[in-house]
Amino acid sequence: MQEEPGKNSLYAPALFRVAESTEESADTRTLAIEPVEGPLPSWRPGQFGMFGVFGEGECPLTIASSPTRGKLECTFRKAGRVTRALFDCEEGDTIGFRGPYGKGFPLDEWMNRNVVFVAGGIGLPALRSSIEYVLDKRPDYGRVTILYGAKSTGEIIYRGKLEQWAQAENCRVALTVDPGGQDATWRGEVGLVPNVLERIAPSAAGAVAAVCGPPIMIKFSLASLEKLGFPPASVYTTLENRMKCGVGKCGRCNVGKVYACKDGPVFTAAELSQLPNDF
Repeated sequence: MQEEPGKNSLYAPALFRVAESTEESADTRTLAIEPVEGPLPSWRPGQFGMFGVFGEGECPLTIASSPTRGKLECTFRKAGRVTRALFDCEEGDTIGFRGPYGKGFPLDEWMNRNVVFVAGGIGLPALRSSIEYVLDKRPDYGRVTILYGAKSTGEIIYRGKLEQWAQAENCRVALTVDPGGQDATWRGEVGLVPNVLERIAPSAAGAVAAVCGPPIMIKFSLASLEKLGFPPASVYTTLENRMKCGVGKCGRCNVGKVYACKDGPVFTAAELSQLPNDF
């Protein structure tokens, strides 16, 4: 997004204003944005948008907030050109937004089932929308288990939200840091997410699971869930990092006939098993 496209362009972003900017960690920030004109767009948990700073470009980010909360938010780690520009945005600045795009989590199909969320690092924002949606509609779902891991205590994000979620009815929150990442005040688990997942051993009976994090964490967490008895059709993950245009035109995210931006970003483990290994 090197310049603001024309109104009729498929790639034309809507103008949004930064309403809030919240520091989550030294290199991670959450932006709440609102349209310069008109109402908030509607979205489903698990969908993504293309967030951009004019003159710097745009990148795909999950919509981190639940539609039940009345805010459109994204959370990101400062890593490349676009996220660095977004990181520097202040309240009142104007950015571009396209979306929402993609297929979200099938939360209607999860009703009356136990739900297990497994997140690592900056993967938690991709699950946050679904977590808060489920907790906001608590009577519609069974027991909720949230496992979140970070490399170190200093990289943990959403600290206030994690405390709130732990207080929710019939909700268990387990936190872990990698070995060596704990400090003297740490009272959570120590270990890699897949190993801790097997230790806390959430029941697979009547349950679904959603996983997001670094690719290697996803790979081994899917294996751990299979070991715990979760059927592949009941395990979901989301693959935002393979997208570029967001609308299935650039071909950057396709493997065979599958486009992550259009057919995903949410896939079941069963669906992933049918795709080439490089997906």
